Amino acid sequence: MQDIDKLAASVLAEGRMEGLPDGHFIGGKYVRGSANAFLESFDPGTAAAFASFSAGTADDVDQAVNSARDAFFTVWRDTAPAERGRILQRASALILENLARLAVVESLDSGKPLQEAIGDVRGAARAFEYYAGACDKLQGDSFPLGSRHFGYSIHEPVGVTAHIIPWNYPISTAARGIAPALAAGCTVVAKPAETTPFTALMLAEILSQAGLPDGVCNVVTGRGAEAGAPLTRHPGVDHITFTGSVATGQRVMQAASVEVTRVLLELGGKSPVIVLDDCDRESALQGVMGAIFENAGQICSAGSRLVIERGIHGDFVAELAKRAESLKIGHGLRRPDFGPVNSALQLERISGFVERTREAGRQIATGGEVCTDPETGKGWFYQPTIIDAAQPDDEVVREEIFGPVLTVQVAEDADHALELANDCQYGLVAGIYTGSFDRAHRLARAIDAGQVFINEYFAGGIEVPFGGNRRSGFGREKGLEGLKSYCKTKSIAARIG
Repeated sequence: MQDIDKLAASVLAEGRMEGLPDGHFIGGKYVRGSANAFLESFDPGTAAAFASFSAGTADDVDQAVNSARDAFFTVWRDTAPAERGRILQRASALILENLARLAVVESLDSGKPLQEAIGDVRGAARAFEYYAGACDKLQGDSFPLGSRHFGYSIHEPVGVTAHIIPWNYPISTAARGIAPALAAGCTVVAKPAETTPFTALMLAEILSQAGLPDGVCNVVTGRGAEAGAPLTRHPGVDHITFTGSVATGQRVMQAASVEVTRVLLELGGKSPVIVLDDCDRESALQGVMGAIFENAGQICSAGSRLVIERGIHGDFVAELAKRAESLKIGHGLRRPDFGPVNSALQLERISGFVERTREAGRQIATGGEVCTDPETGKGWFYQPTIIDAAQPDDEVVREEIFGPVLTVQVAEDADHALELANDCQYGLVAGIYTGSFDRAHRLARAIDAGQVFINEYFAGGIEVPFGGNRRSGFGREKGLEGLKSYCKTKSIAARIG
């Protein structure tokens, strides 16, 4: 870890990082964009540009998709599953060997605290390790058709997969989609967010170093309109994995409908954390803090709604506010408790929600202001914020803010808490804190969400399927369900007598 901190200090002092890729990764190597145009990437902790990268076009996307299609049909789909596993295992090891550089780049590019970026890189390595072990265990079924027939199914790779990667967890989201796609025998074209392009490029290079054949994993950088949109409507793409906003997800679905392309959508959330009066108070306090203030609340599965029983509401919220106010704010590379938001646009969006809430007369228990790094006076920061006693029809209860803003709803009992939790357009995750096994699992069954955490928010890992219901999207990532997302099932039946 000393090497990581040394590198972080050097980068922070210089305001830039040497050796970052500035081309697309296509066909096993870095290539310049067809337009020879570049965009700047900004450090959210200083609001200053620190590097440039290629501004991709439809021509670049076309080159990447053609590379992926050629690699799929000539090499990868017929590579033995055990060999695919060996390559992914080597990639996992190489990610850890490059942990320091990857984590520093991730923190610099996204703004998140370095310790969180380190966890993300380790998680990416674990994703490749997990799916490396699954490559040769993806097996079909046989069907009981009687003595005169034989029936069975096989899982085939779907083909070329497009991955639209968000800016809040660049390397984590890339890994959780690319690893199972490669394990299943698919090839990849990834398009990282325009504010966080670098770790996806670095990951593609690491995969190449691990022995992945040229063209199997390609990365095109650039804006959504110029690079992302052409990728989602490309006729050579067989599957799209998209993580992002509901509005953009709807446009992705519309584009995919033209070619009837398969889609996996992981969209927004407004996830409730139910805290009942019989909970372990300290565990619940720590869980709620992490659920909303990790990565400055920029998490689709953030616990952004605290639904708490009235009997413990006042003392609990007062302690939450005290802890929020004690969080150390600063540049991500200095390992603060709490870092910046990703962009000026996102900062403006968060501020707008809170200002409208303040004008509506709601109580701001703490926070509620734009701020800067106390050490430098720079960066895109928003104070950890708690809005108390919000009502079900309030905008801050119903809409995803995607920032460090917790709204508090008061419940009369567990049944009322369930009613409030489900009164939402989203259905991604939910949290429950209670000392009662019965109540915990009764609520877990009744809550409309793709994943429920009991007595530990963000419990689980790559082994646990993840995805949403309703406007949070559909399909599942992670776990063996995530592997099946990149397969198509073929059934075969034969007369044998």
